[in-house]
Amino acid sequence: MGGHIISRPQPATFGCYNLGLQVLASTDIVVFDFDYTLADSSRAVIECVRVSFTAMGLVVPAADEVRRTIGLSLPETLARLAGKRHRHRAEEFRVFFRSRSDEIMVAWTDMLPGVPDAIRELKRKGYRLGIVSTKFRMRIEATLEREGLREPFAAIVGGEDVKEFKPHPEGLLMAAEQLAAKPEEMVYVGDSVTDAETAKRASVPFVALLSGITPRKELEAYEPWAVLADVKALVRFLGSLSVG
Repeated sequence: MGGHIISRPQPATFGCYNLGLQVLASTDIVVFDFDYTLADSSRAVIECVRVSFTAMGLVVPAADEVRRTIGLSLPETLARLAGKRHRHRAEEFRVFFRSRSDEIMVAWTDMLPGVPDAIRELKRKGYRLGIVSTKFRMRIEATLEREGLREPFAAIVGGEDVKEFKPHPEGLLMAAEQLAAKPEEMVYVGDSVTDAETAKRASVPFVALLSGITPRKELEAYEPWAVLADVKALVRFLGSLSVG
């Protein structure tokens, strides 16, 4: 149905429930995660992990295991899939992964259903938009250029732009600076616990989407301002606040 569920805010950070709705109703700055929020690159990521693990002599993990690591840094992905004892091989993994990624990542990444129209609608309504992701900015920009969606985004922060990956708040705070906004003046939209933790550490209001593979219960544990089906539902939700 695409409806929305409002969940309780984080009292220590943002105050009362009504204040949370006021923040969302008054903000004109929306920053998105990329994978599973705006796009699906899982086919490419699974292939890059397969190639890398094969070259490294490691047991290739199941596709569903790989999907659960999307959005993590490459060292953390390696540790999750191969075990922490292989963490020292992170640079080796990075070389193999990025070599295959250069060949297929953009071509094998698809925007999620309804996202192009939703982004254009938010832009038309005057929202300032950004993206913060562990994926390389150059790949995000290439994907958006292919879809004719680069122009709506005033700020894009990718993995090559930061020293610390999510859930460290560096990328989100960098986007706030680029958008000339205070953290509390914008909202971060994502699909994972990593996204929720990033928003929490940056003191940025968070809206959770169910367009990824993270269960609703895990997202609700972070008490986001809203839990929505997807970006299309976000457009309707923000519209309902602005007229309510």
